Amino acid sequence: MESNGFGSPPGPDSAGSAGDAWNTVTTYDTYEDAQAAVDRLSDEQFPVENLEIVGSGLRLVEHVTGRLTKGKAAAAGAASGAWFGLFIALLLGIFASVRAWLALIVVGLVIGAVWGAVFGFVGHRATGGKRDFSSNQHLVASQYAVIARGGLADRARNILETTT
Repeated sequence: MESNGFGSPPGPDSAGSAGDAWNTVTTYDTYEDAQAAVDRLSDEQFPVENLEIVGSGLRLVEHVTGRLTKGKAAAAGAASGAWFGLFIALLLGIFASVRAWLALIVVGLVIGAVWGAVFGFVGHRATGGKRDFSSNQHLVASQYAVIARGGLADRARNILETTT
């Protein structure tokens, strides 16, 4: 554990009295380690409502999951459209008889899937091949600081040093 002296980060919380100043308790390379430290403090009855985990050195990571063709775009659109159609059918089904309810579900699924496929296909085609892949995006920090307010940083450091 090491303290990098972040001090008071800018923002509305740093403008209070000296007792409201933020102080770095410790820093970690992974979010899981910072989360585990807050969990240890919680286990020791530390007032964790005075803590924050602050990530710094942020970067966007985009994980490419595969090639996106017009057919895959249409299939994904059909799946999401079917869910939407099912939702609408269930809402309308509240007011229908039991026999009509089943028909509403089937019709909602089919119409939703068809329109979803159409919108998925057309939407992908409209990009003109500029984004022919699917992906997931998330932010990653290079460092995570556990920060305490209210003059509790030293107490938190002592707890973490004795429970480690």
